Amino acid sequence: MNSDFWPEQTRKLRDLIGIEHPIIQAPMAGGPTTPELVAAVSNAGGLGSYPGGYLPPGEIDSAIRQIRELTGKPFAVNLFIPEKTPRRKTPARVMKKLGEIAGEVGAELSGEIAAEGFSFEEQMGVIFDNNVPVFSFTFGIPKRKHMKELRRRKITVIGTATCVAEGMMLEEAGCSAIVSQGSEAGGHRGSFAHAGEVPLIGSMSLTPQLVDNTGVPVISSGGIMDGRGIAAALALGASAVQMGTAFLACTEAAVPAPWLEALESSLDSSTVVTRVYTGKYARGIRNRFYDEMSGLEGKVPAYPVQNYLTRPIRNVSRAKGNPEYMSLWAGQGSAMSRRCAAGELVRMLVSEYGDVLARLSGES
Repeated sequence: MNSDFWPEQTRKLRDLIGIEHPIIQAPMAGGPTTPELVAAVSNAGGLGSYPGGYLPPGEIDSAIRQIRELTGKPFAVNLFIPEKTPRRKTPARVMKKLGEIAGEVGAELSGEIAAEGFSFEEQMGVIFDNNVPVFSFTFGIPKRKHMKELRRRKITVIGTATCVAEGMMLEEAGCSAIVSQGSEAGGHRGSFAHAGEVPLIGSMSLTPQLVDNTGVPVISSGGIMDGRGIAAALALGASAVQMGTAFLACTEAAVPAPWLEALESSLDSSTVVTRVYTGKYARGIRNRFYDEMSGLEGKVPAYPVQNYLTRPIRNVSRAKGNPEYMSLWAGQGSAMSRRCAAGELVRMLVSEYGDVLARLSGES
């Protein structure tokens, strides 16, 4: 179906980015998102997004080159905005419990936390050097000098908000569009305006309030898994949707079998929002690691310390195919996951959206 299929409110964003369908694949960091997945979504008329938050500049540059070999269509690259977090000594109770879990899975906890071998400035340098079509970010707002350079290069800039206050800050900073991250969304919460608090506002409430209180296109995310969800988001005033969990089961995604099996066997009540895995609140499928660590939720150190401490446990568990100690990121719609190629999923989503319109208009 052509671009006239979509409501007028989506036109500004679609024209700005250069996409046919207002469907964005979320930048899922930590392994699931591959250049092949990004390119497949973009080739199907949506916007594929590559997560560079955890990666050194060289790997981001290589991924961008791979994506450009696979598609001539627009795509996005996402980074994490650095946060100032106090470094406090990890409580003995937390270290004791992590040591017990590490012993059980056969992992060795790391000693002193090593600094990353790269900086955010270097990551941004790759964004600028490659003049990526779209730059998206989460956990904060880039420095003014970065925003100025992004605008100078005419790069579309998309920030992440979990409440209206954050959305207004992003608009003031000069964002081209804002992702409305509802509480249903899988993975890390993009909260940054309220230290120590985690806004858990659902998409049904957050999306229209961001639309009403900002003057830039709003991209709705959280719990959207099919054409019905897309129709609902657009009815709330969104200019597009961003979908992560829906693309986890795609053939181009690099998701380990235990994670896929957990998605397929999950229920609407299977996910929890917790900071025990990385020190930052995130939604994922509940497993034994959460059950054993949840009593220490308020004691675990902030990101990136907890992320560093638990990484050996999660990596060994992944290598052994043990889902009980992996971070199984997923949104509340995980039970609706479908295994298929990414391009096929985009086509199904567009078709399903058309079916919803037909039903609402009484054509079927």
